[in-house]
Amino acid sequence: MITKITFRFYFKEFLLFIFSTLLLLKIAAQDSSYTRPPVTSNWDDYKKQVKKDSLKKMVELKSVIPGIVYDLRYATTNNFMKRLMYPAGTNQTYMRLPAANALKKVQEELNAMGYGIKVFDAYRPFSVTVKFWELVKDERYVANPSKGSGHNRGLAIDLTIINVKTGKELNMGTGFDNFSDTAHHSFTKLPEEVLQNRQLLKSTMEKHGFKLFESEWWHYFLPGSDKYEILDIDFKKLSKPLN
Repeated sequence: MITKITFRFYFKEFLLFIFSTLLLLKIAAQDSSYTRPPVTSNWDDYKKQVKKDSLKKMVELKSVIPGIVYDLRYATTNNFMKRLMYPAGTNQTYMRLPAANALKKVQEELNAMGYGIKVFDAYRPFSVTVKFWELVKDERYVANPSKGSGHNRGLAIDLTIINVKTGKELNMGTGFDNFSDTAHHSFTKLPEEVLQNRQLLKSTMEKHGFKLFESEWWHYFLPGSDKYEILDIDFKKLSKPLN
């Protein structure tokens, strides 16, 4: 037999459960910080896009740019996530055909001065951008998945300049993925050598059509993102022939 006291107790427990559930739903809604945009994850869909527009082809950079050097940090644990974001040993990276061709001209110009390009990252699958956003919800350093990124579209690249003879990186003031004001293009309280090195990278990239990303000295992108789909296709599939 249910007494009034027992009824009150269970009724309060029921109200507490309802309140807690609504509160959790509200928090979850607030924490749902992005809306998934249209994403191409199917290989056949990507092939159809390229067949319709050959400029959408994803090109492996070493196949078109002689001497380019890779230091693909997200295929290692040496990155801000401190874990593998790409399969271990990944030694391929891609950009859309126009971006790869523009980067080739950058490499040729730098080579004439005894320098070359080192790539930290180029194409980045959308699912990886989501994982980045889960940790760092700051659009100065990580793309909001709601919009996708230049990396997801094959138009953006993270890079630096190296001395071809020694293989050493030029001093840019900070390392890659340094989330501080010092890494910003507008930060000028740096040694003259660093400012000149950043200016060399900036002027050469801009000469060949790339635009800088203000908060990261290493990040450049080719404009026209509205023409290209966001991709979530793994590197292994991208290495397959299109025919």
